Amino acid sequence: MQVQAAKDLERLVVGALSDRGLLFEGVKAFSGPRRLTLTMSGLPAKQPDVKEELKGPKVDAPAAALDGFLRKTGLTREQLKVEKTPKGDVYLAVIDRKGRDTIEVLAEILPECFAKLPWPKSMRFPGSAVRWVRPLHGIVCMFDGEVVPFEFAGVKSGNTTMGHRFLSDGKPIKVRHFDDYEKALHDAHVILDAEQRKAIIFEELKAAAFVRGLEPIPDEGLLDEVAGLAEWPVVLIGAIQDEFMDVPPEILQTSMRTHQKYFSLRDPKTGKMANRFALIANMIAEDGGKEIIAGNERVLRARLSDAKFFWDQDRKRTLESRVDDLKNIVFHAKLGTQYERVELIEKLAGGIAKAIGADAAKAKRAARLAKADLTSGVVGEFPELQGIMGRYYALHDKEDAEVADAVRDHYKPIGAGDAIPTNKAAIAVALADKFDMLSRFFAVGEKPTGSGDPFALRRAALGIIRILLENNIRLPLHVTPDVLDFFADRLKVALREKGTRHDLIDATFSLGGEDDLVRLVARVEALQAFLKTDDGANLLAGYKRAANILKAEEKKDAKTYLGKVDDGLLQDPAEKALYATLAEAIATIGPLLDKEDFAGAMREMASLRAPVDAFFDKVKVNADDPKVRENRLKLLAGLRAALHRVADFSKIEG
Repeated sequence: MQVQAAKDLERLVVGALSDRGLLFEGVKAFSGPRRLTLTMSGLPAKQPDVKEELKGPKVDAPAAALDGFLRKTGLTREQLKVEKTPKGDVYLAVIDRKGRDTIEVLAEILPECFAKLPWPKSMRFPGSAVRWVRPLHGIVCMFDGEVVPFEFAGVKSGNTTMGHRFLSDGKPIKVRHFDDYEKALHDAHVILDAEQRKAIIFEELKAAAFVRGLEPIPDEGLLDEVAGLAEWPVVLIGAIQDEFMDVPPEILQTSMRTHQKYFSLRDPKTGKMANRFALIANMIAEDGGKEIIAGNERVLRARLSDAKFFWDQDRKRTLESRVDDLKNIVFHAKLGTQYERVELIEKLAGGIAKAIGADAAKAKRAARLAKADLTSGVVGEFPELQGIMGRYYALHDKEDAEVADAVRDHYKPIGAGDAIPTNKAAIAVALADKFDMLSRFFAVGEKPTGSGDPFALRRAALGIIRILLENNIRLPLHVTPDVLDFFADRLKVALREKGTRHDLIDATFSLGGEDDLVRLVARVEALQAFLKTDDGANLLAGYKRAANILKAEEKKDAKTYLGKVDDGLLQDPAEKALYATLAEAIATIGPLLDKEDFAGAMREMASLRAPVDAFFDKVKVNADDPKVRENRLKLLAGLRAALHRVADFSKIEG
C-alpha cells in the first residue's frame, strides 16, 4: 500500500499540474511506514498567461443562450466581439487569463489530490470527515523555501517534521528545501528512500549470517515488506529451539515469514535450514538488541508451537483417509466438489501416463492423493503449503517416493520462474489437473476476460505449454476449438521471450488439425529461420503478389481458380520452369512434412524463389487468350496451395 500510494500521489499531482499548464523537470516519490514524500524540480514560479477565444451563440439567438454564455465566460455583453461566419454572425469572447502564482495553484490542488488517493483500506478518524488510511499528524509543504498554505483532514501545512520516534531528540525539524529535509531526517535516524532501506537490510542480513557461517534464504517479497516497516532498520539474529527443528522447514519458514516477518537462514554447506532467524528492528538498542531478540524468541516459540501441533496432529491420519473429506469442499458451484474433481483427474492422469510412457498406477495413485492435504491443519493455516505438505504426509504413510513427489509437484509451474515437474508420474498428474481446469471451466462459460482471470486459467494453459515443450512431450491436446484458440494465444506469450514471431504461430495454427505443441513449435521455428533468409523473404513477397492477383481476379470472375494446370497451354519458358519446379516441390514437401523434417521442407520451398521471381518478371498473368490466362491463374493457385501446406502465408506479416 505504501509503494502504490507514492505512485498514486505522483500521478495525481503531476496530472493536476499538467492540467493547469505547469510543467516541471523532474519528480520522485518516496514511501515509508510513517510518511509519503513527493519532490519536484524545475517548477516555474507562476502559470503562463493564457489567451483564449470562445465562440458563443448567434447574434440573433434567444436571450437565455446569451446569458448562459456570459455566465460561463464572466464577461459582459459589451466585452464580446462579433465574428462573421458562413452560418451567420456569432458572439466571440476573447479571454486573457493571467497566470497565477504556482504556490497558489499548489495550495488549491494538493488537498484535492490527497482526497483522491485510492487507498485499498481506509478509516474515518476523530475530528475529520475525511476517509484515509491512517490518522494524519503533519503536512510539510514547501515551494521555493516558502510554506504552501492549505489544510487537509483538519491538519494545516507547515515547515516542520519529526524524526524517528525513539532515536531522535524529539525536537521538530524545520524544512526549507528537499535536500535539507532528506539530510535532517537522516540525522534524526529516518532513511527516506525505501530502496536505500532495502539495500541496508540486504547487506546487513548477509553480513550477520556470514559471521555465523550461514546465509539468508532469498525472499524478495519479505525484503520489500520489511523495508516498509522500519525507518532505521537494524538486523538482529535470534535462535530457534531445537525441539522445533524436526518440523518440515517449509512450515517453519512460512510461519516465521507470515506471522513474524522473520528471515530464515541456512547452512551453505548442507543447504539445510539453520536453527537461527533474522529479524529487522526499527531500533538501535543500548544492550545490542539482546532484549529485543529475547522477546522475539518468546513470541516465535508460541508461533512454532502452534505449527508443530498442526504437524503432529495431521500425521495421526493417513492421506488416504482424508480423500473422503474432500466431499465437503466445494471446488466451484458449477463444477462440484474437490472429491468429484479428484475422480476426474485420477482417470485423466491414468490415460496421460499411458500416452507419455509413465507408470499409470503411480500416476493414478498420486492423482487420488493430490488434493487430500487441503483438509489438513497445516494447509488450513498456511494454504501456500498445499502439495508440499501432501508430499510429507505421503512419505510418512510409506507411499512410493515417485507418488509423493507427484503430489507435491502437480501444482507446478506456479509462476513464470517456477520449475516444471520432471518425473513422469508428476507430469501426468500436473497435466491432468490443468487440462481438467481448462476444459471444465470453459465448458460452463467461466472463461478469462480482458479484465480478469479469477481461476488462473491463463496460468494453467502456460503451465501445460511449458511442461510439454520443456520436456519435449508429444501429446495431442484433444480440446475444443475455443480452448485450442486459448492455447494459441498463450503460446504466443510463452514464445515471445524467445523472440518467436506471433504471426508465424497464427500462420501455423491456421492450417487446422495441429494440436501437438512440440511439432507446432518446431514448424514455427523452422519457418522463422527460413523467412530470415533472402530466399524466404523474396518467396514471401512472391506469395503476397500471387495471392493479391488471385484475390482480385477471383473476385472479378466470381470463381476460384483451382484444378490441374494444362501443361500444353504453357508458353513462356519462365512459366514452364515454375510449373516444373512447383511439381517437384509439391512431390517432395509432403513427405518431408510427414517426417517432421521442417528444415528440409523449407529448403525445398527455397527452390521456388528463383522461378517465382522469373515468372513475375517475364510473364503477363492476365494474358489476352482467356484459356492461357486461366491456366496461369491456376499455376499461381498451385503455388499458393503448395505454400499453405507449410503455413498460411496470408497471415505472415511483411
